[in-house]
Amino acid sequence: MLLRQLEYLTALARVSHFGHAAEACHVTQPALSAGIRKLEAELGVQIVQRGQRFEGFTREGEEVLRWAQRMLAEREALGQSISGMRAGLSGVLRIGAIPTALSVASLLTAPMREQHNNVHFSLQAMSSREIVSRLNDFDIDVGMSYIDGEPLGKVRIVPLYRERYLFLTPQDGEFAGRDSISWAEAASAQLCLLMPVMQNRRILDGFFAEAGAEASPVVETDTVSAIYAHVASMRLSSVIPHAWLHGFGVPEGTRAIPLPQPKRSFRVGLVLSGGGPESLLARALVATAQQVDMPSALDQAVERQLNNERNPNRASGHDA
Repeated sequence: MLLRQLEYLTALARVSHFGHAAEACHVTQPALSAGIRKLEAELGVQIVQRGQRFEGFTREGEEVLRWAQRMLAEREALGQSISGMRAGLSGVLRIGAIPTALSVASLLTAPMREQHNNVHFSLQAMSSREIVSRLNDFDIDVGMSYIDGEPLGKVRIVPLYRERYLFLTPQDGEFAGRDSISWAEAASAQLCLLMPVMQNRRILDGFFAEAGAEASPVVETDTVSAIYAHVASMRLSSVIPHAWLHGFGVPEGTRAIPLPQPKRSFRVGLVLSGGGPESLLARALVATAQQVDMPSALDQAVERQLNNERNPNRASGHDA
C-alpha cells in the first residue's frame, strides 16, 4: 500500500470526479484509476462504485477512506514534528470557527504568531456541525465552536470563554434611554439575526422561547458583517454575543444594552479531533489558549463600550 494511492482516494472523496481528482494529484486519470485498482486488489475489496462517472464509495470503501484520511493526517503530523525539531514550528494552521467566535480568533493567533513567526493561519467560517465533520475528515486542524448543548461526538475540547449577550439597537430608536431590556422585548423588535442553521441562532431562539416569545427577524444572514451592515443601514436591532464588541465595537448611531443572563449559558472553546493525531500546530494553539485570559479580555471590551456610552464626551476626548 502506497501513501500515493491513499491520496488518490481522499482527492476523489473531496471532488467526486475522477478527472478532477487526477488533476488535484497531478497525475493522469488512467494513472489515478490504476492506483485505486491496485489498492483494491491488495485489500481484496471493491472501494469505488464505478459507472459512467464516479458514483461513490462502497461500504468497505468508506472504511478504507477513513483510514486513508487518518494515515495521511499522521504523516503530515510527523512531517510537522520533524520540521519543528529542525527549524522551529512552521506550516499552516487550519482553523474552522463559528461566526460568533471568528472575530476573537486573533486573541490566539496573534500571540501564537509572536512565538512562532514561521506559522501561517487559514481561518474559515463554518457552522458547528460542519466543524465536527471537517475535523473528522482531517480537513481542518482545530475548531472554535460552542462546546455545550448539541453533541460534538468524539472530540477533545479546551474551554475559552462563556458567552454573554447584548441588545444592539439604534440610539434614538424604540429603546432610547433604556439601560436594561428583557428577552421578550428584544424578541419583539425589528431584528437582524443569524440564520437558523447557525447554532447561535438556535441558542437565541431557545432564550426567546424561555421568555414566552418568538422572534421574527426582518433580515437573516450567515455573516457578522451583514448583521452590522443591516443594523446600521435599516435601523434594525440585533442580539449579539459580547465577543463581537472586541473585534467590531458597535456601529455608529447604535448602542449596546446588556440582556439578563439566561438560566443556561453557553461556552465557546477549541475543538480538536478525538480520533486521530493532533498536529504540532494544533497543540501550539492549545498551549497559547492556556496562556491567554480570554474571558477578561472580552469583559474589558464590554466595559469599555458601556463606559463610552455612559460618558460620550470622555470617549470622544472632550471635556464636559
